[in-house]
Amino acid sequence: MSKFGHKDLFGMGQLSVSDIKLILDTAESLKEISTRDIKKVPTLRGKSVVNFFYEPSTRTRTSFEMAAKRLSADTVSLSASTSSMVKGETLIDTARNIQAMNPDLIVLRHSSSGAPQLLAREVKAGIINAGDGINEHPTQALLDLFTIREKKGKIEGLKVVITGDISHSRVARSDIIGLTKMGADVTVSGPPTMIPPGIEDFGVQVVHDPAEAVKGKDVVMMLRIQLERQSKALFPGLREYAAFFGLNREVLKQAKKDVIVMHPGPINRGVEITDDVADGPNSVILDQVTNGVAVRMAVMYLLMGGSKE
Repeated sequence: MSKFGHKDLFGMGQLSVSDIKLILDTAESLKEISTRDIKKVPTLRGKSVVNFFYEPSTRTRTSFEMAAKRLSADTVSLSASTSSMVKGETLIDTARNIQAMNPDLIVLRHSSSGAPQLLAREVKAGIINAGDGINEHPTQALLDLFTIREKKGKIEGLKVVITGDISHSRVARSDIIGLTKMGADVTVSGPPTMIPPGIEDFGVQVVHDPAEAVKGKDVVMMLRIQLERQSKALFPGLREYAAFFGLNREVLKQAKKDVIVMHPGPINRGVEITDDVADGPNSVILDQVTNGVAVRMAVMYLLMGGSKE
């Protein structure tokens, strides 16, 4: 029996290879629940989960809500726009008031890097980082790893390219940490203005030419341009970006024939990826969304003391 030795999930950096494997194996066993006529088990009955999203979200927030409900946990969802934070209450005071109601888990998305760690020092409930600034988004990386393993049968030794706004992407950071830990060969690509200096120290290689970067890859992961996090223009325009760095069918031909195409969403169609690729036979984008529920079920279960035999 393997037990998960963490109260909180802040990022991929805190997880060992065995931790990651335990989460993926647990998610694999829980995924079947979502295919049943009655999509619910009593595993976390009596437990309570607060989803506190300080930034907009569709996939992540809905995925966490479904994951909790499928395990029979009670859920409450808050957003900054409908909380007392609009009246000037600090994040810490809001969290302390939530803690006074004795939740078991708080799922936090916040625009400031390090916000989940700050909260964890103030509350007894477990904290799950649902994305903090440009730092990390661990459950997205875990669902990406799960999807890759599901489709390819393994992660170790695969050649993966991540293309797009690397500098501002918390998904890129978490995926790079997770993929390299699990033994994948990772390349990053994109405009030089969107590649952070020293990223090679994370064990990846940088290739700016998108066709060259895609060549021979098993997995191609495209990222959204995060204009909301850019303080100045880092490329001439969306049309130019699409022409030079967008993924289309011709560029994808450089990859292996059985390549899988991934994207964390939301997709800017016609910018970082064309319709025929996003909706094509190599795309596993919707599989990522499906697998996100199973992975978040596994994380919640394990953080609340569950184990996998």
